[in-house]
Amino acid sequence: MEAAIKTLVTTFISSSKGKENLNKKEFKKLVSNQLGSIMEDTDSTSAIEELKQGLDDNNDGKVSFAEYLTLIGYVATSLSESKSGSSADAS
Repeated sequence: MEAAIKTLVTTFISSSKGKENLNKKEFKKLVSNQLGSIMEDTDSTSAIEELKQGLDDNNDGKVSFAEYLTLIGYVATSLSESKSGSSADAS
């Protein structure tokens, strides 16, 4: 678990080149290179732009670390549901 958290943090820092936010190009590269095997449409510029806009809570055109963690949470939840066969509809 510790290694996974360190990887999440170092991947963000490396992708953002040490800055607080990922710009459009950095975000696209991160999604394409790091999440391409577990997400669909990571080769689609428009799909990645739509994803970025959905994460960009403060509408600054960038993805902060907190916004990045929202993406990681979404991906982890989707992966967990697909592996376990569970559904979010169970209410």
